[in-house]
Amino acid sequence: MSISATRIDRHRWAVLVSTILILASPGGLVAQERIDSLQVELARLAALVDSLTQEVARLRTSGPEEEADDALTRLRAAAQAAAALGENTGAVDQATEQEFVGRQRSLQALNPEISVNSDVFGHINADDTSEDNFFAREFEISIVSNLDPFSRAKVFISRHNEGGELLPFEEGSHDHREQEGGLGFGVEEGYVEWVGLPGGVGVKLGKFFQQFGQLNRWHPHALPFQTRSLPHLSFIGPESLAQTGASVHWLAPFGGVSGTYEATLEVTRSENEMLFGESNGLSVLGHINGFWNLSSSTDLDLGFSWINGTFAADARSLDRNLYGAEAAITWRPPGRSRYQGVSLRGGIMAVDLVASGGGHEE
Repeated sequence: MSISATRIDRHRWAVLVSTILILASPGGLVAQERIDSLQVELARLAALVDSLTQEVARLRTSGPEEEADDALTRLRAAAQAAAALGENTGAVDQATEQEFVGRQRSLQALNPEISVNSDVFGHINADDTSEDNFFAREFEISIVSNLDPFSRAKVFISRHNEGGELLPFEEGSHDHREQEGGLGFGVEEGYVEWVGLPGGVGVKLGKFFQQFGQLNRWHPHALPFQTRSLPHLSFIGPESLAQTGASVHWLAPFGGVSGTYEATLEVTRSENEMLFGESNGLSVLGHINGFWNLSSSTDLDLGFSWINGTFAADARSLDRNLYGAEAAITWRPPGRSRYQGVSLRGGIMAVDLVASGGGHEE
């Protein structure tokens, strides 16, 4: 009886343990599977982080050459693909379209620009028929050559015949037929200039029309009227103030009120006969100018000039001063400026000393 009870107890314990194992097994297995999957995921993420770290380190250490190589490789591949496509579609012969360009400077670009101008004058006088005639006041040959990207040379050779100017201090009549012989050809201007220097500076060396006023730089054939102004004829003469020396021009980098401002300083030899008596002494010129756009069609130009030098008959040096002020207002409609326009211009000149024996006295 005791043996049977013992067997029954053992059986009960075995059933109980089996039941406990059966009940506990599914939950334990599921938890273990989750732990294993998390470990696998962590390992995968760790490997991904390692690979990204290595890629970042490689990009930091690699320079732009590798990127350029990659871009060059892509361009070569695209070019090969385009070439293959052209061959397949029957593209035209490349030999007929290929153009070779040399980077050396062309010899033709070194050739100077040459032009010829003339100024022909006609005069009719009912009181003196001897003045009824046509004659060439000037023939001019212009030669301009670029020396390099920053400098150029300019030479103007002219043959000038006197006459056609209004001379307020000369009495009597001019017989233009007596002047047809002219004065022969001569160098009117000849200089080298450097443009586009740093700071808006330009430099000029040689013989040139000086920047006294706004029209002294203009050649006679380019003037918008028949003769120069009365103050110019009185103090400078019938021709431009042209002397030999150096000129420095400065274009201001600032504007203001839609304006452009410039200044010029020139040091030359006193070669003008009427102003300095060809003293060949030192003369200094200063000029400032302002330009404003009042509207899309209207401009205002205002300038002041001063030159100081020595007259040949004067005992003291640098005692001759000539002052000038000039203004111009111009209207030109946009799109029609070549065919329509009105310009009003005026100026004054004053000299502090006029020497005797120069044809007119103060």
